[in-house]
Amino acid sequence: METAFYHDLTTTSLSGELLSDTTCEKLLTASGIELLPLLDAAYQVRKTHFQNDVQLHILNNAQNGYCPEDCGYCAQASSATADIEAYPLKPDDEILAEAARAYESGAYRYCIVMSGRGPSPKRVAHLAELIRTVKARYPIEVCLSAGLVDVESAGVLKAAGLDRLNHNLNTSESHYPKICSTHTYQDRMETLQAAQMVGLACCSGVIVGMGEATDDLIKVAKALRELEVASLPVNFFLPISGTQLSESVTENLRSVPVTLTPDYCLRVLCLYRFLNPKAEIRIAAGREHHLRSMEVMALYPANSMFIDGYLNAKGAAASHTLQMITDAGFTIKTNRENLKQLEKKEEEKGEVLLKELKVLRPRMESNA
Repeated sequence: METAFYHDLTTTSLSGELLSDTTCEKLLTASGIELLPLLDAAYQVRKTHFQNDVQLHILNNAQNGYCPEDCGYCAQASSATADIEAYPLKPDDEILAEAARAYESGAYRYCIVMSGRGPSPKRVAHLAELIRTVKARYPIEVCLSAGLVDVESAGVLKAAGLDRLNHNLNTSESHYPKICSTHTYQDRMETLQAAQMVGLACCSGVIVGMGEATDDLIKVAKALRELEVASLPVNFFLPISGTQLSESVTENLRSVPVTLTPDYCLRVLCLYRFLNPKAEIRIAAGREHHLRSMEVMALYPANSMFIDGYLNAKGAAASHTLQMITDAGFTIKTNRENLKQLEKKEEEKGEVLLKELKVLRPRMESNA
């Protein structure tokens, strides 16, 4: 592609104009796209709105399993046979202790995630008290993922001081019936709209790699743009054994024109940045698995990530993530003034080891 093509992507995005579906498709599939100019074009948009900051999130899996929904990608689904540790809602002191740990680690946002279709009024009141306590004790933002929520419940959570409500769209409306049958895309959309009606900021994103076409990724990116979500997590499907999609997606991808290569994942992140220039875009689940050695490049379109893992899958060690961010010249954004727990410590460097004879002359060693 000509240099002007990448420049136009940046200027179109920053001007608030919408990329055409044809251009979006080209970004995801065209062989002539050069990755470095594309990343730089996305970075110019990211830098305009977020400078070089990276927000860190810690996820608390506050309730695990026992879910009646059949989301095919989820290890906690009623249809899953994944070997997970199932437990009801953690005791308050455990949730608050994890909030303290998130704060001390320098996380910008503490994400409380629950399984289930949605909370009862009693559970909402309980969660509201927990949120009040966390906000009173620690200068940290709180995000809650609790399933389907109505306007009344959203209002209670907003009054308690909740900063964001998470509810991912995950995929396009047309593709949604292929990944879940117990609730609909519209149910999820109504939860986000309920949050917005009471003034709650929304966190909502996508899972890439569930057998969808590129058109589905474009549709959901534009739907999230229309919602003006504050935070947009981009997940890359992790094939956890025992989930409905873990085997079927692998099979279906043989007939899908793209797979989750590092190049493709970075293209998706760039597309979502161009279409949602003011949203906090988070590199979420699957970044280590699919981006592999290219993981650090995701920081050019995205400005946020999780540390300490995801819902049921482990992630990279926090020390690795922090080192990667600072090595690349980005700045960790935190609510803390005192960063003693977060400051990068100079790692002890071991001595430089010299090659042994068996490495230098392997054939001679084998003949001995």
